[in-house]
Amino acid sequence: MGKMKTIDLVYAGMFAALMAVGANIAQFLVVGGVPITLQTFFAILAGLLLGSRLGATSMIVYTLVGLAGAPVFAQFTGGPGVIFKPTFGFILSYILVAYVAGKIVESKLKPTITTFMIASFTGFILNYVLGTNYMYYAYKLWAAAPEGFTYSMAWIWMLAPLPKDIILSAVAALISPRIFTAVSKTSSRQQGKVA
Repeated sequence: MGKMKTIDLVYAGMFAALMAVGANIAQFLVVGGVPITLQTFFAILAGLLLGSRLGATSMIVYTLVGLAGAPVFAQFTGGPGVIFKPTFGFILSYILVAYVAGKIVESKLKPTITTFMIASFTGFILNYVLGTNYMYYAYKLWAAAPEGFTYSMAWIWMLAPLPKDIILSAVAALISPRIFTAVSKTSSRQQGKVA
């Protein structure tokens, strides 16, 4: 693990900012308590382009900035109280999404488009599994659950953003190879070119 370059800090800050924009680009679209955002896309992209360490770092920065009170989470929320919101699991999942997507890409000396697809969709699945399960247990344990709320209902709510996230996961994988090569040349990431 080498030292971070100044450009690495710029990339991490840029993706933290993109997460804030992605959180609120469609701020009024909420289905069953789940805001429709572009955060999954940017978290995956952070991992694909920055790698596991820097991608996860950018998501940690985003999370800490929001918990410190900056209104960077969906619907312009922020502060430590967000931890108790049912959707906080999605925010936590972004760190793991970026890390795992980055690790998959890093596992290949010359990652192919297939590698990017696998990494992207693995990140997407992690986001949904972790976020939806956190939401379910939050509603069951401390949040005011809607009447008749069930585990199936939590997953039904996720059907609304599902097509958007499937498409954007594929887009992230498709646009990443060329950008990846440019980022790899300037960052501290030790990777080869895309095959």
